[in-house]
Amino acid sequence: MKNLKSVGICLCACVLVLGVSAGAARAQEQNFNAGKNLELQYDVLKALSARFVDSVKVDKLVETGIHAMLRSLDPYTQFIPMEDQEALEMMTQSTYGGMGSSIRKYPEDSLVTVIEPYKLSPAAKSGLEPGDKILYIDGKDVKPLSADQSSKMLRGTPGTTVELDLIKGRGGERKKIIITREKIHVPDIAWYGMLENKVGYIRLTGFTAGGAQTTREAVIDLKKKGAEKIVLDLRSNPGGLLDEAVKTVSIFVPKGTKVVTQKGREVSDVSIYKTMEEPVDTLIPLMVVVNSSSASSSEIVTGAVQDLDRGFVAGQRTYGKGLVQGMAPLGYDGVLKLTVAKYYTPSGRCVQAIDYSNRREDGSVGTIPDSLKKEFKTLVKGRSVYDGGGITPDSLIKEDTFARVVYSVVGNAITEDFAIKYYKENPQIASPAEFVIDDRIYDQFVEYASKQDFDFRSASLAELERIIEDAKKEGLYEDSKELFDSLKEKLTVTKEEALRKNRKAISYFLGADIVAKYYYTEGETEYSIKGDSQLQQAIKVFLQLGK
Repeated sequence: MKNLKSVGICLCACVLVLGVSAGAARAQEQNFNAGKNLELQYDVLKALSARFVDSVKVDKLVETGIHAMLRSLDPYTQFIPMEDQEALEMMTQSTYGGMGSSIRKYPEDSLVTVIEPYKLSPAAKSGLEPGDKILYIDGKDVKPLSADQSSKMLRGTPGTTVELDLIKGRGGERKKIIITREKIHVPDIAWYGMLENKVGYIRLTGFTAGGAQTTREAVIDLKKKGAEKIVLDLRSNPGGLLDEAVKTVSIFVPKGTKVVTQKGREVSDVSIYKTMEEPVDTLIPLMVVVNSSSASSSEIVTGAVQDLDRGFVAGQRTYGKGLVQGMAPLGYDGVLKLTVAKYYTPSGRCVQAIDYSNRREDGSVGTIPDSLKKEFKTLVKGRSVYDGGGITPDSLIKEDTFARVVYSVVGNAITEDFAIKYYKENPQIASPAEFVIDDRIYDQFVEYASKQDFDFRSASLAELERIIEDAKKEGLYEDSKELFDSLKEKLTVTKEEALRKNRKAISYFLGADIVAKYYYTEGETEYSIKGDSQLQQAIKVFLQLGK
């Protein structure tokens, strides 16, 4: 018996040694391959530098190779060199050093036009207004500069100054102003306030540092104002910091509630995130509104609310980004933003919709098929929810869709350009809640827009013209020419007719652009709520719950 035990111990020891040896061998093989490939890369660069027909910028070549290497993994793993650290700060903090204004360069004059100063920004405090034309930045003529070059000159270290030589949009006066740059923070909350039927509304556009605290304060304020229900609008919110998402959920659930689990490559690499703060209200009815552009941290919040049966989710299925990024410092002050884990909602589902690890031969990736999706149960009511495809709302509500000409007018900035023109000519307008695009304003817009260059064809006419081109290539056009021409004539409208037929939709965007010039992003968001049919339908469903 003793001998058998000794043999067993021996065998265990052998297995352990073999296991260690196998692990060490794998590590040695990986190190060898890494060394071999780095040496090969160095040899290629050395040969290019020495013998390529044109001069080679090795540093640029290396950076291009790094970006290409990382793109083969997923869209979220990125190399951020030292000179782009401001982009990293903007990504994580929504902050940058500058004057705080959106600008654009128009080809007709090549000047920098102020589109919209941000509320309480140095630009706004210095008197910059929509429509102001900047001629010189720190004495440098802006005409030869690109929009990006102009923007970089306006940005800089907080506390430094920038001198602008400009022509005022209102009045045409030429003047010089000196603006002291500040740290510009783009707030997570676009607007919050009370809607009808004692509904408190919060439009959240990101999850940056400190954002959850402002959301907490907004909920407290709404409750003081009499809110009996809360709507958290996360539509088109691309996400942000995971910790901020957890803190946002903590507003509505008991302290110590599990919100999300993060799992890395190794079995032991698991992190569980629970709420660490006392809630504001665990009982107030809550609705989260999402769409196909709600991603990452937005999905963490939405998934937790749904899995915990804490609230109602309405809208469209979310984007499906269940990947977590972390930051790794590199040499020469570079930073590697890399995917380090996947996250899982309280029920255990991962919402990642695209499998980047299994690419097709052409390099493309596909979505996870329905046959591979797994069923999970919500933690209180036991409702069925599924992984692998974003968060599917409890109530699917279609997003607003518009005619082709509407997208053309907005996409070509016709509405925004008219808004600047309107701002120059009108010193004030009604409040965002009361402002409307009346006949007078819309007639002015039609007169203005009719003189602008944009594609006003209907989708049906554009498709017919494509079919006609195909018919000509296939030799079928002449046989049906009369039919094609007749149909084309019926589908053709003038530019003014197209604008008149789509007045309601165009007025929605036009009004938002005009209000933004007077009341900033907050006013624009408040105004837009009135014509947001998806949101109105969602609230209608929300109000019916429990009746």
